[in-house]
Amino acid sequence: MTAENQLDARARRLLRTLIGQYIRDGQPVGSRTLARRSGLDVSPATIRNVMADLEELGFVAAPHTSAGRVPTAQGYRLFVDSLLQMQPLEGPELDQLQRQLPEGAGTQGLLSNASELLSAMTHFVGMVTVPRREQYTLKHIDFVALDPQRVLVILVFNDNEVQNRIVTTRRGYSPSELEQAANYLNAHFVGRSLGDIHRELLRELKETRSAMERVLSAAVDVAEGAFQPITDDDMLVAGQTRLMSIQDLSDLDRLRELFEAFSRKRELIRLLDGCIHAEGVRLFIGDESGLAPLDGCSVVTAPYGADGRVLGVLGVIGPTRMAYERVIPVVRATADVLGAALGGPP
Repeated sequence: MTAENQLDARARRLLRTLIGQYIRDGQPVGSRTLARRSGLDVSPATIRNVMADLEELGFVAAPHTSAGRVPTAQGYRLFVDSLLQMQPLEGPELDQLQRQLPEGAGTQGLLSNASELLSAMTHFVGMVTVPRREQYTLKHIDFVALDPQRVLVILVFNDNEVQNRIVTTRRGYSPSELEQAANYLNAHFVGRSLGDIHRELLRELKETRSAMERVLSAAVDVAEGAFQPITDDDMLVAGQTRLMSIQDLSDLDRLRELFEAFSRKRELIRLLDGCIHAEGVRLFIGDESGLAPLDGCSVVTAPYGADGRVLGVLGVIGPTRMAYERVIPVVRATADVLGAALGGPP
């Protein structure tokens, strides 16, 4: 029998009351407070016995300086999985999300707004992984000669995002050659991903022995550099400094480790990427994330996507003592609204 199955209805109610009270006040909760707040007709002595059982099962702990109890990571996990009652986000907050994440806005702006909104609405750190450009298709391309062997490539994607990339070519190209190559790409490859275009160009070049070979050769040469994946800004993070005002995370060494993790991003991106196929919200409490700097934190994540494709993951990092019944609906709604905005009209 699992520890959770050993709890009767009374113990569950007392645990839910304790965790709710601790999340609100941040102070160890004593038996007299539980007797008043739980609505149960039981004596403080009975509650103390139940607390002792909950402590033995690992759901609560007693700090050395207090007779009250605080929830453990295992207690929070039980609370979220089976004791928490959540309502979907609605009203002014949902309106705010829809207003600041409008359909048809640029992808980069939407993602930046989403991370800022997550931070502002939860008072924690908001994160959004950036979709790889390879997931989008080409809308238009232009080449501009900068000097004999350097070309400015202007890429317009189907989400209306524009990227400028400077590439060095194997030989110099005249403006007319670059214009011919861009015209060919725009005529034949709009609506396809950069990777697909590059592969198809190479195939066509192998099979072509005609006047088009020169055009194809120029297109392939420029595409070699311009169509390579760019890994900058894989994740947008907002609100890191909010953690400095949270009592539970006030230890300087812990804050230093957290800020170093935000600076590196690699581990956080790997954690979020692991949630990309999750069904809805996924939650890591304490050491469940597998990242030492997050041992005292909870991470709430949800994938977002558009047109049936998952594009990335967003989420919040805060202390384990967070109002889960509020944060989880915010994360879920932000993922839904962001996906709808990304899938909206260009």
